Amino acid sequence: MKALVCNKFGSFEDLLLSDLPNPDPLAGEVIIEVKAAGINFPDLLTIRGEYQYKPSLPFVPGTEISGIVSRVGRSVKTRRVGDAVIAVHMGGFASQIAVPELGTFLKPKNLSFEQGAGFATTYGTGFYALKQCARLQPGETVLVLGAAGGVGIAAIQLAKAMGARVIAAASTENKLFFARQAGAAFCVNYSSEDLKQRVKELTNGVGADVVYDPVGAKFSEQAFRATAWDGRFLVIGFAAGEIAKIPLNLALLKGASLIGVNWGGWIDRDSDTAHQNFSEITDLIQKGLFSPLITETYPLHEYKTAFSKIANRSALGKIVLTIQP
Repeated sequence: MKALVCNKFGSFEDLLLSDLPNPDPLAGEVIIEVKAAGINFPDLLTIRGEYQYKPSLPFVPGTEISGIVSRVGRSVKTRRVGDAVIAVHMGGFASQIAVPELGTFLKPKNLSFEQGAGFATTYGTGFYALKQCARLQPGETVLVLGAAGGVGIAAIQLAKAMGARVIAAASTENKLFFARQAGAAFCVNYSSEDLKQRVKELTNGVGADVVYDPVGAKFSEQAFRATAWDGRFLVIGFAAGEIAKIPLNLALLKGASLIGVNWGGWIDRDSDTAHQNFSEITDLIQKGLFSPLITETYPLHEYKTAFSKIANRSALGKIVLTIQP
């Protein structure tokens, strides 16, 4: 099989497209013929050896996949050969992958394989963050930083579908236009506007009930200062590269909560609820409340072009690699 292999921690430029033996399923596993795999910022961190989970070398990166079950191992009960599935599992940038049966979800028929590959991590994280972590209520206001990236767009669509009003924050007018097209009610350009002041203006001085922050750096504190009383600040990631240091007295003064969102760790601890979340997300899609946006696709051999857009933060929406057998 073809696979993108990381032999040493460093740049995505050092990855090698290689031929590897086809995997065999262990008991409780299925083999997926991968059709598409989503690229996320944590993939870059993993390749650099900077992510919270550090795999042993060599390894195949990529955790967000969509494809067809081609073989099943002993004791597999819920999956059959031919099932179109979505899965979250390390090793996705390959033409085949072995995945535990319980780590797979049936792909909704109205989603393409590309949409399926760009769906599980970003929308799974967003729904868990907004539902379980923030306990978002209809009518509340959600401020989304990095709003034009794949993670940000998913948060906008989900928050709106859950009945919230969304303020999108990004660094360019082009990105904000894209965020508005995805459903944001208001936009803030944090390259040219004061983030805290503008959010306060848009909320009549109240502030945002929930902040969704996958960016970090200097914008985190500004956004936390823009929260409402009893606000919930969701720590999603640090795409800007710098981990912010937020003064804890702000949490005290606002009665606010600072909440770390570790979706991968949570699904390992509560797989039943994770599957329930997945069902609820697909219900929202089937009701027509939104459709996962895939803005760019590249064949596996063009991985350097795809990764460079994630690395320099120029991507609008979700980037997916398509994979041939």
